[in-house]
Amino acid sequence: MKIKKVLVSQPKPTTEKSPYFDLAEKYNLKLEFRSFIKVEGVTAKEFRQERINILEHTAVIFTSRTAIDHFFRICGEMRITVPDTMKYFCISEATAFYLQKYIVYRKRKIFYGDKKVDDMTKILLKHKTENFLVPLSDIHKENIPGLLDQLHLKYTKAILYKTVASDLSDIKNLKEYDILAFYTPSGIKSLFQNFPDFVQESTIIAAFGNATAEAVNAAGLRLDIQAPTVKCPSMTMAIEDFIKRYNKENKAK
Repeated sequence: MKIKKVLVSQPKPTTEKSPYFDLAEKYNLKLEFRSFIKVEGVTAKEFRQERINILEHTAVIFTSRTAIDHFFRICGEMRITVPDTMKYFCISEATAFYLQKYIVYRKRKIFYGDKKVDDMTKILLKHKTENFLVPLSDIHKENIPGLLDQLHLKYTKAILYKTVASDLSDIKNLKEYDILAFYTPSGIKSLFQNFPDFVQESTIIAAFGNATAEAVNAAGLRLDIQAPTVKCPSMTMAIEDFIKRYNKENKAK
C-alpha cells in the first residue's frame, strides 16, 4: 500500500517552484489543492451594527492586504471619504506599498514595521496621541490589539471581513485521498461543515501550526503529521518524512 494522493487545503501555488511539486515528482504523488476556507467582507449593514465611526479615528493599522481591501471597500460602500490627514501604519513595507492601489502614496503619512509586531512598538509610541482603527477578520490573532493595550493606546477593533467555509460539494469522495493537509483551525471546521459524516479511519491528517493541531485533536481526529518541528520546519518536509517512514514500514511488511 502506497501513498498516492494528497489533498492540500490551500490554493494552488502560483509558481512551479513550490516544494509541493518537487515532492509530487519525487514520490509520484497526485496533488490537489483546494482552499477549504474563503474570506467574505461584512456588509455595510453588518458594519453599522458594530457602531464604529471610521472618521472618528486619525490612524489605521493594517496587518494584511486583505485588511486594506476591505477597509477601502467598506468606505466606498458607505460613501465615506477618508481624509488626506489619515495616518496609515502597516506591519510590513510590502503591505504599505499595497496602499498605492487606493491612495496617492507619496502624499500620505505612511509608517511600517519589518513584519514583526514588536517592530511597531517604537513607531506607535511616536504617535501615541492618535485614535487607531484596526481592521480585522472575525478570526484574528490578538497580537496587535494586545500590543496597543500594552502601550495604553486608544484604538477600536473593526471586523470588516470573515472567514467562512468554502463549498466543497464537488468533492464526491474524500476517502480517495491518502493525506489531507490542513493549515488553519478553520480548515478543520470546514471539513465537518462540508462532510459532517467524515470518519478518519486510514486517512492521514497533517496539520501546520499548534492551533491547527489542537483543532484536529479537539475534533476527535488522529494527528499523523505535524509541522513545523525542529526536524521538519515546513509542511512538505513533514509530509516527506512521514512518507519515507510509511513506505519503509509497509515494505518491511
